[in-house]
Amino acid sequence: MLKPHPMLQIRVVLLKKAERTVLWSLGQQNILHLNRIPVEPDTAPLPSSDVKTELEHCNGLSERCNKLKQLLDQFEGQRLDRKPDDTSSRPSEKRHQLAALQNLTTLEAIEIALHSIETQAVSHFDNHKQLVARKNELDAACNQVAGFRELDVPLDQLDQFSFLHFITGNIPEGRPPINMDMQKGNTLLLPLPGNEGRTSLLILTTPRNRQHLEHQLQQIDFRQESFPALTGLTANGLYMEHDKERRQIEQSLQQAEAQISAFASETEYQLVALREQLILERQLIEAKQYFSRTENTLLLAGWIPADSAPDLKQNLEAITQGRCVIEFTSPEESPSAQVPVLLRHNGWLHPFQKMVSAYGLPEYCELEPTLFVAISYIVMFGMMFGDAGQGVTLAIAGTVAIFACRTEALRDAGRLLLTGGLSSIFFGVLYGSYFGIPNLKKFALWRDPLEGDPLKLMTGAITLGVVVISMGLILNVINRFRRKDVLEGLFGQFGLIGILFYWGSLTLLNHHDVFTSHHLLWLFATIFLAMPLLGWILKSPIHELYCRRKGQLGKGDSIWVMFAESFVTALEGIIIYLANTASFVRLAAYTMSHAALLMAVFAIAAELKHGVAGGIFWGLVAIILGNLVALILEGVIVAVQALRLEYYEFFGKFFSGQGQPFAPFHLTRKFIEKGAL
Repeated sequence: MLKPHPMLQIRVVLLKKAERTVLWSLGQQNILHLNRIPVEPDTAPLPSSDVKTELEHCNGLSERCNKLKQLLDQFEGQRLDRKPDDTSSRPSEKRHQLAALQNLTTLEAIEIALHSIETQAVSHFDNHKQLVARKNELDAACNQVAGFRELDVPLDQLDQFSFLHFITGNIPEGRPPINMDMQKGNTLLLPLPGNEGRTSLLILTTPRNRQHLEHQLQQIDFRQESFPALTGLTANGLYMEHDKERRQIEQSLQQAEAQISAFASETEYQLVALREQLILERQLIEAKQYFSRTENTLLLAGWIPADSAPDLKQNLEAITQGRCVIEFTSPEESPSAQVPVLLRHNGWLHPFQKMVSAYGLPEYCELEPTLFVAISYIVMFGMMFGDAGQGVTLAIAGTVAIFACRTEALRDAGRLLLTGGLSSIFFGVLYGSYFGIPNLKKFALWRDPLEGDPLKLMTGAITLGVVVISMGLILNVINRFRRKDVLEGLFGQFGLIGILFYWGSLTLLNHHDVFTSHHLLWLFATIFLAMPLLGWILKSPIHELYCRRKGQLGKGDSIWVMFAESFVTALEGIIIYLANTASFVRLAAYTMSHAALLMAVFAIAAELKHGVAGGIFWGLVAIILGNLVALILEGVIVAVQALRLEYYEFFGKFFSGQGQPFAPFHLTRKFIEKGAL
């Protein structure tokens, strides 16, 4: 519980032809954290495979799947009713199709399956595109002829008059079609019903006046239109012919869109399965980069939880038929390797494990602080939010979340609420606070935070802070020695001489008179204050001289520069210890703030009771709302402040947060696992 989960390093030599089978099995087991292996002449002289081309091919297929899915989704919901004998949408048929797609083992096979779907889709899209183009043509033709439907003259006879010239077109609505120059010529203008904000015109003039008229028409934004010369067909007849074909095209277009929608429904699961198969293929391809090679074999390495080693070995031997060599190594035998960190805790510690992980992970050789975080966080929360009534409310809410919620995140929140509520109940009983009701304060096991000497409450808060800081210092010393960093463990800011300085300072402050009366003040100050400060100042220069004597590369600075830096570090240490300890006064401050808020609520309720009509009712409303505000607002503030003390005052003493998370190679089929079928 105080250390990360035990790990083992594994190395496996296997035949190249078993690569995919082994990777697939490892991806299903989800227990191996892959490591890249350097090329070594005596083990695996060839580098890992160049998978750039394969990845580009895989990404290209994924883009094709996504593009096709987006195109098909545009027609969703426009499907025709299916016939009773249509079996393409039966669940059994879909499962059969998916099973076939999931057995595809190469990118080439996936591409063939995708190409088959694309070919069918292109046929549907081309038909739809042609229908849309024809409909647009008919719409334009109908709009062109619509304004001339009252012209009962065959269109093929408009240009057969030797003494007349016909011009058809349109002008903007409201624009006068005749000006003085036009009236002087032999011209007849016949306005017709317009379309889209323009007035249609039929203009008759003489061939001789044609050029002059066209010049005049350009000045009034006239747009000339010409019609197909169909034998014996008038403008209205042409419109009716186009409109009839347009209605037929619209029906065909609706059917085409419904067919595409039906096709999209039939291929929906196939496309999703292909996309997920490509995701799996990409993961397998990327995993190949971790293998060093010979001509015929592969060298695989990684880290696994120690308790999973027997099962993994048995599985590898089974799938390779014993044609592999497996070697396990403990982290102690490979100190230069960075061991991934896996934290495993039961449900009650899981939310506090997330608090730790949010800050960072311990290195494998460090102590794991989740248990200490859980205890200190719960105590600090309860001390600041001490009210038995509100604690019961939090505990009930947490219990409901634990048993009613399905997601792990909400259950973790429920565990936090329950444990925080129980701590609030404990401190609420000490304070005699039950929803802040004044008449119940007399039952306090200790006293209300606002009564008596506030220094006692502050002293209790600082005492708790001293315990938390001291625990951080002890953990730091243990971690330093576990990492064989003896110098920091002894002379570091938070090493053994740091503990000596911190505890010596606290003892001197609390028992100054005792040491003075026994004439031991200077001796005590020399041992517990001066000597730790001297150790901080001398640490860097001594380490530099040691490195130079051993021929090792040090910082390269002069000794005097190092003395100056060490002196500043010593002063910084004094300030840090003082500031971190004083920071825990906030525990007392928020304790009194919470009590003061509840007292203010009942003071407001008392004023309402005697000052307004229906005062008892409004006073009760004020009490309920006040407790609700305290429960939510104060609860959030207290939770954040407790977390802040953990991160800065506790973790800052010992926790590096530089651990590498355990990230096992894992293959998953989310769509299938979620029961989409």
